[in-house]
Amino acid sequence: MKKKIGVYVCHCGGNISDYVDVEKVREEIEKDEGVFLAKTTMFACADSNQKDMVTDIAEKQLDGAVVASCSPKLHLLTFSAVAERAGLNKYNYIHANIREQASWAHSDDKVGATEKAIQIVKAAVAKVKRSNALEPIRVEATNAVAVVGAGVAGLRSAIELAESGSQVYLIEREFFVGGRVAQWDDLFVSNETGKELITRLYDKAMNHKNITLFTGAEIVENSGSVGNISLKVKVSPRHMKLNCDEGNLEKAIEVCPVEVPDKFNFNITTRKAIYHNFPGEYPQLPVIDMEHCTRCGECEKVCKNVDFSQQEEFLNIKVGSVLLATGYDPYEPKNDEFGYKTIDNVVTLPQFKRLVHYCDDKLVYKGKEVKNIAYIYCVGSRQVDGENKYCSRYCCTATIHAAITAKKKYKEIYNFHFNRGIRTYGKQEVLYDESSRMGDIYLQSFEDHPPVVSKVGDKTMVTIKDILTADKTLEVEADLVVLVTGMVPRQDNSIGSLLKVPKGRDNFFNEIHMKLRPVETVIDGVTIAGASQGPKNIMESMNSSLAAATKSFSLIAAGELALSPTIAKIDADNCEWCGKCDDACPFSALTKTDVNGKQVAVVNEAVCKGCGMCMPVCPSNAIELIGYTDDQIESMIDALVSTH
Repeated sequence: MKKKIGVYVCHCGGNISDYVDVEKVREEIEKDEGVFLAKTTMFACADSNQKDMVTDIAEKQLDGAVVASCSPKLHLLTFSAVAERAGLNKYNYIHANIREQASWAHSDDKVGATEKAIQIVKAAVAKVKRSNALEPIRVEATNAVAVVGAGVAGLRSAIELAESGSQVYLIEREFFVGGRVAQWDDLFVSNETGKELITRLYDKAMNHKNITLFTGAEIVENSGSVGNISLKVKVSPRHMKLNCDEGNLEKAIEVCPVEVPDKFNFNITTRKAIYHNFPGEYPQLPVIDMEHCTRCGECEKVCKNVDFSQQEEFLNIKVGSVLLATGYDPYEPKNDEFGYKTIDNVVTLPQFKRLVHYCDDKLVYKGKEVKNIAYIYCVGSRQVDGENKYCSRYCCTATIHAAITAKKKYKEIYNFHFNRGIRTYGKQEVLYDESSRMGDIYLQSFEDHPPVVSKVGDKTMVTIKDILTADKTLEVEADLVVLVTGMVPRQDNSIGSLLKVPKGRDNFFNEIHMKLRPVETVIDGVTIAGASQGPKNIMESMNSSLAAATKSFSLIAAGELALSPTIAKIDADNCEWCGKCDDACPFSALTKTDVNGKQVAVVNEAVCKGCGMCMPVCPSNAIELIGYTDDQIESMIDALVSTH
């Protein structure tokens, strides 16, 4: 039992002290047996207080410490590090949350909030009295990373990791790398093309000896834990030999009778079942789409490089960390959402950008020249009734950039922007200024009165109640309606389910903390980057990819990992294997073993996350959680229900 415990009660600059009497908390806590020191502080996390804590622990030889402040999600690691700097084992530090659980939850009841805060801190003191010094579990780490997704974020992450000295397996599900950026021409604000950017990244990645690229590949199985993750990768064949003669390939494409919508052009054009890459896609190799190929044999007659004998391959690779950069999908409007698929001249922004790419002298859609373009913003983002409540961030800037591009490329183009407030943040504001100076017209409505697209005879009309002209109802006859669609998570993101990566309310991959741990997930060893974790533009995706690469590298670079000792512990004497703990474990950390002729459970220390799911299902109470023993938890309950 600890007898020299230091307790620090934080004001949190008023976040706590405005609703909790922190002095009363301190006075009550210092009466507790074992509490040697009790203080209040304005900001416990401030450098000055951290230095005072180090001095107190070292000079007064404290054997336990408690900080009563904000959520442990924010500062548990901060104060654990303070304890270590002072020579105190960090598992003899306990964090008490009196902000989220007391002051903020009971801001209308200061007396009640104060009483609750006292009980919470007393419970923390009770636990630290019974805490033990623990040492981390050390395991070897493989200095290799699997980067899943080869768009800009994946390519940039792979390059950074390779240059840091890690072996990188770059795994792309499609047959070509480049992701969404390969589909764009000029990029804002640099005016570099998507092709140029992808080419630069691809060349740099392929020239690095530490990077191995797999296309047409996906992870189908995984096992192990951070530092030692085993992956089974399925690689689909291209059904084309590598050294393909260009002339014969063109003949094979020409004679192929199968035409399907071309996803690269967002279905505004078609392609054959045998096809090659677009200029911004790599590697520059052809592929046969076996989903649509009829095996008619026409291509084989004119091209000897067609090879239908190629089979799927399965590769086993071992890595220390997995970095997910799986990107996003553009939102697909519902039928008749702003006239989509029911009015023939309504397209999405990605389709419009590809249309501008293909039209040279005149902007023509379905045989009609386009002069008046109506852009309807926030389609699939900031939804009132739908699930996508978030702003997709890049759409305003992308739309204005596309409108400027169209106006510069074609004569007599008139752009009408039907928006709910323009969000061209940062340096992107210059595009909004340029668009305005070029004569683009901006019409704004509230979210509950969106513009209406209707067909009147052979005319397409867009009507809006414009708040910028004192709620006047205005109409625009549009030759083309462009729906500014936002970002949504990849429709098939099975890798997330396979690795058990949690998703947020927006269904993108969820980080632990958006500011303090912005690229880490709750699955140790799995980091996330780019638009897989939420809407981002290219620069933001690049920045997050560098952060994720740095984090993944930091986990494995030393060749050894220090894992938390807060894991399940089996009492072999009481255990009689029944399998209930194994069924309850979400991480498959429990297995059956034989001890002196008796079947008992054993914990894989590298895999166990200390979630405690196995404990309540054990019929013989043979499992305890190190750091959260029955004795500790019962003492905390006693403290919570006691009176003072």
